[in-house]
Amino acid sequence: MNEQLPEVQLEDKGTKGRYVLHGPDGAEAEMTFTKVGEKQIIIDHTEVPDVFRGQGAGLRLVTRAIEDARASGKKIIPLCPFAAAQFRRHPEWADVLKQ
Repeated sequence: MNEQLPEVQLEDKGTKGRYVLHGPDGAEAEMTFTKVGEKQIIIDHTEVPDVFRGQGAGLRLVTRAIEDARASGKKIIPLCPFAAAQFRRHPEWADVLKQ
């Protein structure tokens, strides 16, 4: 992953939220989620503008969600195709995957 990217920020708005990377000229890479009760989140959508392409921005967003889910004892339902693909590539994330 590219260490030159800014830190991933969490914006939590009750039942919904997003992880976001702020880039040049107001560009944002984001991964949105919806909370399902107290112990589950659904990753809905990931969008990475061209300015972030090839820098591992999408993976950083998903990785941050994994770290936060582990820390809070939550499970993740990856409805977003990008997030689902990342879960298939990272079997070490199985502990937070909702089966």
